Amino acid sequence: MIDIVALGEILIDFTPSGENNQGIALFARNPGGAPANVLAMNTKLGGSSAFIGKVGADAFGAYLRSTLVRSGIDDSGLVTDPAIPTTLAFVQLDEKGDRSFSFYRKPGADMMLTSTEIRRELIDQCRIFHFGSVSLTDEPCRGATFAAAAYARQQGKRVSFDPNYRPLLWGSEEEAREQMRVGVSMADILKVSEEELTLITGQTDFEAGAQQLLEMGPALVLVSLGAKGAYYRNRSNGGWLPAYRVETIDTTGAGDAFVGAMLWSLKDKTLEEIGSMELGGIVDFANAAGSMTTTRGGAIPALPTLEEIQNCRQGGRLLK
Repeated sequence: MIDIVALGEILIDFTPSGENNQGIALFARNPGGAPANVLAMNTKLGGSSAFIGKVGADAFGAYLRSTLVRSGIDDSGLVTDPAIPTTLAFVQLDEKGDRSFSFYRKPGADMMLTSTEIRRELIDQCRIFHFGSVSLTDEPCRGATFAAAAYARQQGKRVSFDPNYRPLLWGSEEEAREQMRVGVSMADILKVSEEELTLITGQTDFEAGAQQLLEMGPALVLVSLGAKGAYYRNRSNGGWLPAYRVETIDTTGAGDAFVGAMLWSLKDKTLEEIGSMELGGIVDFANAAGSMTTTRGGAIPALPTLEEIQNCRQGGRLLK
């Protein structure tokens, strides 16, 4: 049995890495892509993972495949495109460590995944199937993603969705909203940011927005609030928990660490039967994972260990 199978983008994040002796900015080659980051967090905590996606037949694609293998993630669902290069993203950080992206993806190999290339036997073996919306921006990957999610539901698998909105990758907000709403309707577990909650529901109040999202299908909705922590709601209870006070240098991958830690905690749980205290503990654990990820650069290389997360929860200071 595989704890989590994720489908979507795996790419290179070029992240700021100081300057050379001429004062010219340097960028470090880091493995990234939200679904892959989620799996890496799950695996680092001791869970089993498998990835479904596509890279180019180039050095970047080979590096990403080796990263999956080194991270303990099953790469048998990773397809190589002989013609389209691996997708790249350049990350810029502001003075608070918050990031913005510039994508080189017109097209990128991740966009070219087709439904016939999906290894459905991986989904047959999983507890949770996870996907995001970057793979919903274009065909054929959009059709492949929805086909995989529909298949997971047919097989009785729990489905997790994180919109992970990247405005520059969409033709319009309306197109993004339309496709994300389809994703929400297919999900049992939904994680959104404040921006994504407003985009999908039109609500700026996260409690009202979370309730509206629940009515669209999911059994559990989580709203990540950055440095403010996270709000959670299921059919019977909800609440807000603060993040942890850490020395943040790079927020890349923090939300993915949150999702990976949360799914790792939920893999053996029945969503409808989780009580308020237990659910709060799971969200607090995920908050600590996300907070600790911001203390190092990059995404996968920055993910914390179980011991680091536990130490953060035991000795860390909560942001109020």
